[in-house]
Amino acid sequence: MRVAIDTQPGGAAPNEDWVAGTPTLAVVLDGLSTAGLDTGCRHGVPWYVSQLGSQLVAALADTSVSLAAGLAGALERVATLHPECDLSNPGTPSATVAILRERQGFLDHLVLADSPVVLEEADGFTVLTDLRVDEVLPELRAEVEQYETHTAEHQEALRRFVTAQRQTRNTPSGYWVAASNAEAAAHALVGSTPAKDVRAAAVLSDGASRLVTEYGMATWSEVFTTLRTGGPQELIATVRKVEATDPTGRRWPRYKSGDDAAVAFCQW
Repeated sequence: MRVAIDTQPGGAAPNEDWVAGTPTLAVVLDGLSTAGLDTGCRHGVPWYVSQLGSQLVAALADTSVSLAAGLAGALERVATLHPECDLSNPGTPSATVAILRERQGFLDHLVLADSPVVLEEADGFTVLTDLRVDEVLPELRAEVEQYETHTAEHQEALRRFVTAQRQTRNTPSGYWVAASNAEAAAHALVGSTPAKDVRAAAVLSDGASRLVTEYGMATWSEVFTTLRTGGPQELIATVRKVEATDPTGRRWPRYKSGDDAAVAFCQW
């Protein structure tokens, strides 16, 4: 498996996405926004995703370890790296997870929250994602989206939304993400596809996949053409060009003008 990767921040703040690729593995993590609220952790989201990503790559190098078990172990080990932090804080640093691994003629996938794995097959595209987060607090999400980005009203609505969202995070009535509790790994969506059925694959954070899913400015076929001709860097640049036409979120209401983006493009 040949993996090309890139990640770029969405603005001036540090990048909270993380991506890695090996000859058998592609991993994308998308750190959840804190909206300026307390997390109980002195390290921050960029530190968290880098530690979790490194632990995942190490754990999943052993193909006898399932993706869910590897994620659970990685979550436990990262928690031990900062015991001085309040890991029970509902806003503790957390991330979405998307993994694709080649193993004995199969492509195993794991998705936890809304970073997708997209498979290009002979008869079209299969999008593997976990959209349970979209079912949570739709009224507060709509309130955020009624305001232009960078306005005080937008920021205040976003803080209210994130505050409420944290109370449902990693609960049976809410949605699941990678955080301090290894139990989240058991709630990831997992599966396998015969490798012979897949021409190429993309593992993406939603900052990149939104070109199709949120903005509707490309098809998956066009995305894979861009990845083949210009690689992940060109795909992210295309997202930025689209976002530049709507800097205040009038056409496409969203949480920020530009989100961090990460892409791993896998070919055989």
